[in-house]
Amino acid sequence: MKGVIVAAGYGTRFLPVTKTIPKEMLPVVNIPSISFIVDEFVKSGIQDIIIISSRRKKVLEDYFDREIELESVFEKEGKADRLERINPPANVRFAFVRQQRMLGTGHALLQIKELVGNDPCIVAYPDDLHIGDPALSTQLIESWRESGCSVMASVYEKGDVSRYGVLDIAADGKHVRAIVEKPPRGTEPSHEVSIGRYLYTPDFFTYLQEGWERHEGGEYYHIYALNKLMNEGRVVYRRLSGRRLDTGEPEGYLDAILNYADTVPSLRKVLDDYVKNRPNP
Repeated sequence: MKGVIVAAGYGTRFLPVTKTIPKEMLPVVNIPSISFIVDEFVKSGIQDIIIISSRRKKVLEDYFDREIELESVFEKEGKADRLERINPPANVRFAFVRQQRMLGTGHALLQIKELVGNDPCIVAYPDDLHIGDPALSTQLIESWRESGCSVMASVYEKGDVSRYGVLDIAADGKHVRAIVEKPPRGTEPSHEVSIGRYLYTPDFFTYLQEGWERHEGGEYYHIYALNKLMNEGRVVYRRLSGRRLDTGEPEGYLDAILNYADTVPSLRKVLDDYVKNRPNP
């Protein structure tokens, strides 16, 4: 099982900071967003991680490299225990592939087709982070082992889902027949909302290539290949267990920071003190 992180986009919703800092490096307190996904992969037993980036994001490669100078400083100061916080996991292999033209997520995934080979892979979009046990990738792997199918992650939204991609679930309650984008309120096929985590079987990339060869220009997305698999009854869904952090927009990013802080006792105290002592507007 390989892990893939799609991190080539511009991050325009977070300008001006993303003019020079990749959105994937924006911290949730002191942890870059992309680290949450790498940690999730590692907890799920994934040792080969492919990151799709672009010209402006060399800092991602630097972040997942060893920091020799800091290692020397910490060792001299007798603080070697801090090395785990600055170095990548020793048993993980990283590969970086650049998407040289911004032609959509389907095009981005085609750049790593040969690296994935005949292995299944988990594709993660860094807007969706997960905290809790078991790790989200572990949950998807469990569903893949049970079904042999590609797996989509979802969350259950009780209220209005007209802003989301909503899953149309088959009668067996397991397979996905279609994704309905932004269904008008009252017409939604379910309240299972697709989020940015997928487990793809190798045939996904065969269909992805097929769709690209038929593509007539503009951005190319992964939905062509996913639709082919859904039409053949080879896609199931897994409802997320744990807590999802949605960092796709500034409002969600702030909410993600607060939700994460709520899980760390020292940070929760800061939140409690702020609520208690917040001045009246």
